[in-house]
Amino acid sequence: MAERFMFFWAIALIFVASQLFWVRRLRNWAASLIPQVAWRRCAGIAAAVSYLLLFAYNFLGHGGSTEPTHLTLRAALLEAPFRWWLICSLSSFVIAYAFELADRIAGAVRRARQRIVQAGRSLPLPSPVSLARRRFLKRTAVAMTTAPFVAGAYGMFYERLNLEVIRRRIKIRRLPGAFEGFRIAHLSDIHIGPFMPAEEIRRYVKIANELKPDLVALTGDFVTWDPSTESAVVDALAGLSPPYGVFGCLGNHEMWGDVQDSISRLFARRGIRILRGEKASIKAGGDFLNVIGVDYQTRSPMGPRRQMVVREYLEGADHLVEPGAANILLSHNPNTFDRAAELGIDLSLAGHTHGGQVTLEFVHRGLSPSRLISKYDQGWFQKPGGQLYVNRGIGTIFVPIRIGAPPEITLYELVRS
Repeated sequence: MAERFMFFWAIALIFVASQLFWVRRLRNWAASLIPQVAWRRCAGIAAAVSYLLLFAYNFLGHGGSTEPTHLTLRAALLEAPFRWWLICSLSSFVIAYAFELADRIAGAVRRARQRIVQAGRSLPLPSPVSLARRRFLKRTAVAMTTAPFVAGAYGMFYERLNLEVIRRRIKIRRLPGAFEGFRIAHLSDIHIGPFMPAEEIRRYVKIANELKPDLVALTGDFVTWDPSTESAVVDALAGLSPPYGVFGCLGNHEMWGDVQDSISRLFARRGIRILRGEKASIKAGGDFLNVIGVDYQTRSPMGPRRQMVVREYLEGADHLVEPGAANILLSHNPNTFDRAAELGIDLSLAGHTHGGQVTLEFVHRGLSPSRLISKYDQGWFQKPGGQLYVNRGIGTIFVPIRIGAPPEITLYELVRS
């Protein structure tokens, strides 16, 4: 808990420093563009007031969109650009500070060598930094600090919408013969809202149906913050039509939005079964698969509602496991996997992490914010007793940007190992 508290304040301080950094930068640019002091002062006051109003709008009431299930002009103009600015300005500040720190260290090393030479040591005199080299370093720094803004625009307008269908063959030792080649489509983290409107969800539903799965698994976070959006997301997902049905579990946003009971009832009316500490038998040819679903569980309280904090993951779920059968677990939080493997659950399906949403894992495996909440950030994992697949989801949270973690629908083919 103390580590999370320190991390939060560290991020908050870096964020404040980044905004002050850009205030100074923008002030310098304004001085070169607007020579009149009075006009420059008016522009500065207008910019400060606009910033504070946008900040309040985006952080009080989670955006305040009047049509939370459709992309509105208000969301497009007041939410998306400001959130793009926040994440990109913070990233750019970190890069700029790294360049400045490296430059200061290099300068300190040069001065130290000069002192050694002046003291009569036998080291050769360091060559002065050429003007061309300084220009090159300055241009590189400018390009690198501009890169986050370009990458942010790419992540908002392209990668956020660039759905990837992942096909994965899953070997299960206890898989009944009747389920050889059984296909499961997995969707997660819908997050209906202005940047994941109902019509966009229906597009993903159409894609999922075209994959011709036998069963569809949904692993939570259907809403984002607004409880009033639950009917729209249920209506959109009701278009899923696999022959063996649609089964799901709930995520932390259903808990925070206090819609766990109501959204489960809405799904049930549309023929979708949300498993809340329950199991369901999927029968074919005299054999069956045991599908288990649990509500969101965590051992680290977070968010506006510190509920579902457990001492041990999947505590009391032993009776849901069918010995000798093939067991599949739907759990929003991938951190339940360790306990699931101990219980002999063959396959766990999870979401929650968004694959980091904005990640640099293509540079280094550890450069992902999802690593802060789980070591199981995205993709397939295996350990003695079970397997796990973490779906990146199709929606976004806070900032409508994806970088290095495109939206995903996963199609599993079950085979006997």
